[in-house]
Amino acid sequence: MFYQFALLFSLGVAACSANTSNEPADGINEATTTAADTTSFKVVKLYEDLSNPWGMTWLSDGRMLVTERNGDILVFKGDKFTGEKLSGVPKVVAQGQGGLLDIQTHPAYAQNGWIYITYSKPMPGGSSTAVTRFKLQGNQVVNAEDVFVAKPALNADYHFGSRIVWDKAGFMYVSVGERGTQPKVQQLDNDHGKIHRIYDDGRIPEDNPFAKQAGASKSIWTYGHRNPQGMVYDAAGNRIWAIEHGPKGGDELNLIEPGKNYGWPKTSYGINYDGTILTKDKELAGVTNPVRYWVPSIAPCGMAIVTSDRYPGWKGNLLVGALSFRYVARVQLDGAGYKGEEKLLENIGRVRHVAQSPDGYIYVLTEGPGQLIKLQP
Repeated sequence: MFYQFALLFSLGVAACSANTSNEPADGINEATTTAADTTSFKVVKLYEDLSNPWGMTWLSDGRMLVTERNGDILVFKGDKFTGEKLSGVPKVVAQGQGGLLDIQTHPAYAQNGWIYITYSKPMPGGSSTAVTRFKLQGNQVVNAEDVFVAKPALNADYHFGSRIVWDKAGFMYVSVGERGTQPKVQQLDNDHGKIHRIYDDGRIPEDNPFAKQAGASKSIWTYGHRNPQGMVYDAAGNRIWAIEHGPKGGDELNLIEPGKNYGWPKTSYGINYDGTILTKDKELAGVTNPVRYWVPSIAPCGMAIVTSDRYPGWKGNLLVGALSFRYVARVQLDGAGYKGEEKLLENIGRVRHVAQSPDGYIYVLTEGPGQLIKLQP
């Protein structure tokens, strides 16, 4: 069912402290505010019959692909669902938090036709976060091949990660959750709780920080992560930002730099879900502190960086999905630091992903209800 109605928002800056605890308002916030960089836009609901959507990407022929965690990839064109799905998608383990996750095209997709997905791959011993690339013949998946599979496989059905980004040099970065293996996150002989850097075909760059370290997984770029479910490449700063779920409190925004340890589970601004102390340390020598943390947890998932001129005052900002508080956080940066924050689309649904299209528009995926939303200036 398609929806052509729109709600007009005129939203301004509302800077928040690192310990924001405001509950989301009932209903969508239609209040107007005034600020120097106010940006007005319409919220257009394009489709609202999605089942646990996770990722989206655009093809050079104008089609958009949207993943659902159950393993389906839906085809949209002209902002409308075509009624078609891709066939031949690799089998996923759609249990717990597992299933079909992110989807991204190769930076040179128009020339080589490669599409990449992350998912929980069935394996002996359980499942693991994997990256497969494939091409399309019409809506049929062809030439599918694994380029990365996190090791070892585990029986846990949670904390898979996972997002893909590309830098300007053509390297691919893959975020992988810790799968509940807390002590192992600080060890380099496994792939969990890490962000990995590889070539587009899965080869490992020789200048990765641990490529020459005996016993280390050569693809590791950074470690000490809990469950990073959002990541973007900031081309203007030639840097990568990632968001990750904390435990009860302590969700993080991190600036990702090679070889660094981001602390989990040695440091955290959160506590265990039963209220007990996870660790007494919020900071430690040798651990890179988050640029921003959220207490209580917003459950950050999916992130875009605004490079478009269509949204005045937002350029260079991060748009972060909030699952638990059901809004999009517009995070303003001050260089490599945190400047302030504004809540957009309050109570719109559990925001799973935010992305910017090739023509500069912002799209949002929500679950409960499962919606595809466009922010129309």
